[in-house]
Amino acid sequence: MEIAQLTEAVIVGNAPEAEALTRTALDEGVAPTAIVDEGLIVAMGIVGDRFGRGEIYVPEMLLSARAMQHALAVVEPLLVGDDVSSRGSVVIGTVKGDIHAIGKNIVGIMLRGSGFTVLDLGVDVPADRFVGAIEEHRPDILAMSALLTTTMPRMETVIEALDGAGVRDEVKVMVGGAPITEEFARSIGADGYGRDAGAAAARARELVPVRA
Repeated sequence: MEIAQLTEAVIVGNAPEAEALTRTALDEGVAPTAIVDEGLIVAMGIVGDRFGRGEIYVPEMLLSARAMQHALAVVEPLLVGDDVSSRGSVVIGTVKGDIHAIGKNIVGIMLRGSGFTVLDLGVDVPADRFVGAIEEHRPDILAMSALLTTTMPRMETVIEALDGAGVRDEVKVMVGGAPITEEFARSIGADGYGRDAGAAAARARELVPVRA
């Protein structure tokens, strides 16, 4: 079996085939890390690029994400004892007053597909909880989402809270959501912005280069 077959199964969103091909690859002696790095991450990178170009839409992306998760579930137990570290870690959440989750969830999936470990705080997350997660988990990136113009200012509140807690310089801050723009991100002092899930994952990869 070639890894390319697994990559294609994930891209087209065939979860049963992706899972079966993952098991076959393991049976044939393919390393779990190769399955993730050369199969799943490559697949989700292609999916993200196509989504960003408008060639596929949310339903197709979710099918690919489901296929990736089925395959990942097979190899994850084998990675635990394989001295494997992720590309980096991300704390993600939707800001206080906003309960929209779909966009955040898709970004989380794309980040996992890019090799990041993701801690999802959920929705309606207050500033102090974001700060607490940064202090406890020391992630590389904090990713915040907002879908309402009325909750956009909460992003700046969180950044100010990070400053107040003395941890702002320890984490890269990314923001996104329908009303968010590059200009807004810069105005509040964020380090990155993603117009969609694929762009967010790409920006995260830029902010956290592959570790040697």
